[in-house]
Amino acid sequence: MTRLVLASSSPRRLELLGRLGAKPDRIISPDIDETPLKAELPRDYVIRMAQEKAAAVERAADEILIAGDTIVAVGRRILGKAEDAADQRKFLKLLGGRRHHTISSVCVIAADGTMRTKFSDSIIKFKRFHDSEIDAYIKSGEGLGKAGGYAIQGMAEAFVVSISGSFSGIMGLPLYETRNLLISSGYSID
Repeated sequence: MTRLVLASSSPRRLELLGRLGAKPDRIISPDIDETPLKAELPRDYVIRMAQEKAAAVERAADEILIAGDTIVAVGRRILGKAEDAADQRKFLKLLGGRRHHTISSVCVIAADGTMRTKFSDSIIKFKRFHDSEIDAYIKSGEGLGKAGGYAIQGMAEAFVVSISGSFSGIMGLPLYETRNLLISSGYSID
């Protein structure tokens, strides 16, 4: 029986994997430098991060490993994880009233060592924010530590004017792409 390793400490990715009926046998958080390269495009960055996270975790010969990364991008600008209220305020002011991209990449290393990667690019448009809405959202604590300073599956969903793409990808793991990668890597999904 092939074992599954999740290279992520994200509770959201674990929850999303569960929606596929996939339960990791091991969970390890990879320790890599997540600094974007100079002039690196958002799509290239998120793919590189998922691949580097996957490569950073040791796996046994009978294990399939899965890693992912999700970013928010405005044009060529990558918005990282909001570390504090100031980051969140800056990000939400930038995102309010405009379209932005949430790009998720998933990388699977099969038991035979074959690495496969796919990505999902979703476009979200938020309403124009009032300062009081930003203040209330920051006070909730929901977006701290999240790419772009918000969590789409929580209170921020009420600010969404439109979404085009993968809701699960926006949450942190695009399920369509993940399912296909796991199956093509020999992982049985019932």
